[in-house]
Amino acid sequence: MKSKIKQLTETINALQANSLEELEVLRIKYLSKKGEVSLLFNDFRSVPNEEKREVGQLLNELKNLAQDKINGLKETLLAAKASGEKHDLTRTAEPIKLGTRHPLTLVKQEIADIFARIGFTIAEGPEIEDDWHVFGALNFPPEHPARDMQDTFFIEKNPDILLRTHTSSVQTRIMNSQKPPIRMIFPGRVYRNEAISYRAHCFFHQVEGLYIDKDVSFADLKQALLYFAKEMFGESTEIRLRPSYFPFTEPSAEMDISCNLCGGEGCPFCKYTGWVEILGCGMVDPNVLENCGIDPDIYSGYAFGMGVERITNLKFQVKDLRLFSENDMRFLEEFKSAY
Repeated sequence: MKSKIKQLTETINALQANSLEELEVLRIKYLSKKGEVSLLFNDFRSVPNEEKREVGQLLNELKNLAQDKINGLKETLLAAKASGEKHDLTRTAEPIKLGTRHPLTLVKQEIADIFARIGFTIAEGPEIEDDWHVFGALNFPPEHPARDMQDTFFIEKNPDILLRTHTSSVQTRIMNSQKPPIRMIFPGRVYRNEAISYRAHCFFHQVEGLYIDKDVSFADLKQALLYFAKEMFGESTEIRLRPSYFPFTEPSAEMDISCNLCGGEGCPFCKYTGWVEILGCGMVDPNVLENCGIDPDIYSGYAFGMGVERITNLKFQVKDLRLFSENDMRFLEEFKSAY
């Protein structure tokens, strides 16, 4: 027993490690519950009584030696690592300010979370699209006057390749590639050839939604949108649906919510009407279903679409759309504690 202790003492004294990983292997080998030092302690019960005192003292000294050796090697390795680290001498000595998520990102995520609670998943698609996915499949024939509703950016004057004007193009891709039931939302950036001002921009963000299944009704659409409005703007929020026109839905409607500033009583923000428009919606036109390979005699569905900037304006009263894309830190820092 004494010879084993002596031999192991010499081995531990000679230990070396070139990395913290190697050192951990040595620690496990000698100091773990099944390590060599622990095994010697297990053999202690077989030592004659008259030698127990001496052997026990030697074992304790061996254990302390192993712990000190491992700790010493660790300190050496850590010191060498610290001294070898490169420091960026051009970095400012002032604390670096942390950023925050963009207000449009915050609102877009909240919209997605609300619809996720009623079973909607997320799908995304390309921003550079072809005419068929953006217009043709959605009831916009080439001569249709509804195409004039949206000024389009075309790619290299190619009338078939363009920047999408709405995320409805993702709806057509999903309907072409998946069988009902479909319950999805489609967030993304869209582009329109408009003059930039405080109330309009050449690009903005939308979240559109689509639900297709058997026996889907307008009442289902109304209940989903009422749920969204109350979750986004508060339990006291009311909605109203006004008849409208979109080529890809029939019937179509615009949805207003009771003004969240005046509670519907009338104020400058809602132009003293008590209502603020937030989105368009309707039942998916049977022609659109047929264009995308879905039998309109079996399935029906609803769709809706909203501008993220519009919802953000309602929540935070941002009066100039250009602020969302100018990267003014003073503006962005206002939203650090928004959520």
